[in-house]
Amino acid sequence: MNVVIVNYNAGNIGSVVNAVKRLGVEPVLTDDAELIRSADRVIFPGQGEARGTMEHLKSRGLDKVIVDLKQPVLGICIGMQLLCRYSEEQDTPCLGVFDVDVKRFVPQRHEDKVPQMGWNTIENTESLLFKGFDKPEFVYFIHSFYVPVCDWTIAQTDYIHPYSSALHRDNFYATQFHPEKSGAVGEKILKNFFEI
Repeated sequence: MNVVIVNYNAGNIGSVVNAVKRLGVEPVLTDDAELIRSADRVIFPGQGEARGTMEHLKSRGLDKVIVDLKQPVLGICIGMQLLCRYSEEQDTPCLGVFDVDVKRFVPQRHEDKVPQMGWNTIENTESLLFKGFDKPEFVYFIHSFYVPVCDWTIAQTDYIHPYSSALHRDNFYATQFHPEKSGAVGEKILKNFFEI
């Protein structure tokens, strides 16, 4: 299987490469449009901030490449947020695959810490991405912005309030959490993605 990981100015890409290799797949890390278009699966990962990453994607023409992809695509963390319409982070227009806006967490109580950092559960999972899941599972998060529950929500997490921890529309899948840092559960999600 030809798996491409989109290489752009976002952090944590090395962890995604290693997670894919653990599943016996040798990924291609690239920002080459033709290699991305010709892949069997595309992973759009990363940690970072919305405006800088969007500017980098546009400078390489990758904003247009990504939204036109027809094969299964998996956005992770900032990758999920950039697939949405707009982010409150630095007032950033995004790619618009998911017609929903990314919001900033606003603490409601003293114990509400932003960013959300650490393990939390995903619930109400409904997608081939979560094939074999029959109960809430713990995965790893680190983020200050979130996607509200919407028409494309395929998993929810409760932190300050319920929000979308995963999205799906057509060939696009996305997780706010990091499957590559989520142990056996994350490996199962990546494996499911490769089998879609």
